[in-house]
Amino acid sequence: MLNAAIRDIPLPPRMIRRPVNERGFPVPWFVSMIRGKWDFVNLDPRKIIEAYNRKICWLCGEPLGTFKAFVIGPMCSINRVSSEPPAHADCAEYAVKACPFLARPNAKRNTAAALAGDEHVPGIMVQHNPGANLIWITKAFQPIRDPNGGVLFALGEPTSVTWWAEGRTATRAEIKAAIDKGLPFLRRAAEIEGNGADADLDKQIERAKKLLPAE
Repeated sequence: MLNAAIRDIPLPPRMIRRPVNERGFPVPWFVSMIRGKWDFVNLDPRKIIEAYNRKICWLCGEPLGTFKAFVIGPMCSINRVSSEPPAHADCAEYAVKACPFLARPNAKRNTAAALAGDEHVPGIMVQHNPGANLIWITKAFQPIRDPNGGVLFALGEPTSVTWWAEGRTATRAEIKAAIDKGLPFLRRAAEIEGNGADADLDKQIERAKKLLPAE
């Protein structure tokens, strides 16, 4: 039986076939078994490569189709890079409604948890909860090498974008607040990089603004 907090959220057909943990939560494909228990916190980065190579959904583990859905934060809508491989659109929508970190703006990451393997998760992690996320659906994406090791994914032009907060459609004000919350982080990274990175960031920000819903 599903946990009461998510029992009323319809499960996508493919997620119904996933195992359920002792607390009643369906277990996404990327979750690893550690010491006999499903560990929702510790991400095994080897699964990132496996999902990409097998062309399967990051959440249900079944083959992907033409359209790929990436669940990303607002900063990723600016640089168009994801640290996680794609999912089915309905699996991604379930995630933004049911995942505690995605659906609860006050939820915090468990930064004390260790990774399942010796490798690290690629990319530079923005540790705060942005308060809003989006599902980026595209037909195209490309793996790119993370300078610090591992693989990231460059997102192609979106065929559609939906914004989410608290498990529902996000308002424009919530989206703008989430972007403003993370922009200082990107500004600092651009300043460190130099060589015109700050000007490039300004162009990326203007491009990302076109993805926001109307007032």
